[in-house]
Amino acid sequence: MASDGLDGSDSRVTVPQEHVVFTDLDGVEGVLVVLNTRKYYQLNETATLVWRGLEKRLTTMEIAKEMSAAYDVPADRALTSVKRLLSSLCASKLARSS
Repeated sequence: MASDGLDGSDSRVTVPQEHVVFTDLDGVEGVLVVLNTRKYYQLNETATLVWRGLEKRLTTMEIAKEMSAAYDVPADRALTSVKRLLSSLCASKLARSS
């Protein structure tokens, strides 16, 4: 049986912080606004895909699978990219592990 490179070992869920609001710009990119500081962050297409996964409470692996399918990238590369972005979002206090 062929493997997609994602074995289910990363079942963590990261969720948006309550004080962060997502606004869709054009169906592809988006903006995050931090309500208590009025700071904003523009998200590119792949970051928007990841953020939407957070809003749906998908696991890290599920988001990586969506990215792999949407952009035809190897599963391990998608997982690395998702983990890197989630780490950055958490460090910026835009999201948190639940």
